[in-house]
Amino acid sequence: MPNPLPERAQRAVFIGLIFVLVAFGLYLSFGGFGGGTEADDLDAASQETSQDQQAETEDSGGPSALSTVEPSPIPTTADEDVDVLDWFPFSEEELQDAGVTARAFAEAYGTIDYTESPETYYASMEALATTEFAAVLSETSRVGAFWAEMSEAEAVAEGRAEVDSVRTFGSDSITFVVTAQSITETGNAEFDEELGEFAITVVRGGGSWRVFDFQPADAGQFGEE
Repeated sequence: MPNPLPERAQRAVFIGLIFVLVAFGLYLSFGGFGGGTEADDLDAASQETSQDQQAETEDSGGPSALSTVEPSPIPTTADEDVDVLDWFPFSEEELQDAGVTARAFAEAYGTIDYTESPETYYASMEALATTEFAAVLSETSRVGAFWAEMSEAEAVAEGRAEVDSVRTFGSDSITFVVTAQSITETGNAEFDEELGEFAITVVRGGGSWRVFDFQPADAGQFGEE
């Protein structure tokens, strides 16, 4: 049989084994081999989920976001006291002035003295128009055989107009639907009559209203668009 280790050597080995076991136990208790037990990981995940849910509840205006301050209800108007003009971005006087401008333009459009020059006819409309639209009118001409023929017949047309409705409006513009009439009479007491609906857009500027556009009502005119 082999000789056993001396007693001093056996004691040294035994003490060494104890130190190794103690060190191994400490290593495991402080997160060795993966950083903690599965139970520890589950507890950490549960705490993180709870914090996220609490944050979502606060952000979504849940019960925790409610205020203890008394609300301040806005004042309301009884149905019978509602003034619909308050819904427009203009006063009643401004709305009337805009309508007067649209109607005056339609009347000028239908009023023609063929014994005078075409420039005189268009000047009456240009005086009611914006600078840009006046330039468009100045380029339009009714001169030619028809004007000469009506001038020879001493024809004069009277324009009449009536505002029917407001089609649309913006902060500084209103489009009216206007019925316009032009009744022509010649020196021989012969008559002609034209009648139509027009969309007339007026814009506000410089303390007055000016015609921005003039088209047949079915042309789909919608203000500043």
